[in-house]
Amino acid sequence: MREISYKSPLYIQLREVIRSKIEEEEEYLPGTAIPSENQLMETYGLNRVSVRSALAALEFEGLLKSVQGKGVFVAGPKAKRNMDTLGGFHNTMRQSGGNTATRILSKTLRQAGPYYARLLEISPESTIWFIRRVENTAGEPVALEELYIPYSVVPGLEDVDIKLFSIYDIYQWNGIALGEGHQTLRITRLPPMLAKHMDVPPEQAVMEFSRSYVRNDKAEFVVHFRHTNP
Repeated sequence: MREISYKSPLYIQLREVIRSKIEEEEEYLPGTAIPSENQLMETYGLNRVSVRSALAALEFEGLLKSVQGKGVFVAGPKAKRNMDTLGGFHNTMRQSGGNTATRILSKTLRQAGPYYARLLEISPESTIWFIRRVENTAGEPVALEELYIPYSVVPGLEDVDIKLFSIYDIYQWNGIALGEGHQTLRITRLPPMLAKHMDVPPEQAVMEFSRSYVRNDKAEFVVHFRHTNP
């Protein structure tokens, strides 16, 4: 905790208490909500102005993220990325400054089964997360993503709001460095149920990219190739 005393303003004392719970005690984990303003007021005997001042200071520093109607979340450490590294549609659009919103269709635990066990190199009985979400840009659905993640890799995922944070942020918070990825791009058509979520007719072609479905009338990909000698 930074150097403070009982003579320090109350909001500064609370600011450092919360900072300590994030950085040192790890009581408030990245991606999770901290106690509400009312809970902080009751716990520390402070008025609303002091609590809001403390939270605003930490949000300015980038430690917290306030979402209207949802609460205040721990933002976690930031990572630098570029378009030539691994990253999904959500992360790419966020970095480019796009106005994006995420709608979660499914976030469930299931057994891996033979197919995903082979892909993830785990046993078929292992538990995995299945996440299906739609990414919206400027109010329109643009991409549908499906994620399959072993539960043991991110065991605290149930407490993280994945509408607010990218899966690559969550990997980083759990000390996971993605070193290699295999991606494919092809033209396909969606099943009627998924086409409805994307607001396109089932006969419309979409681009399938690493199990992400992107409307071909709303997005384009820039692909960098490098020539290597045989």
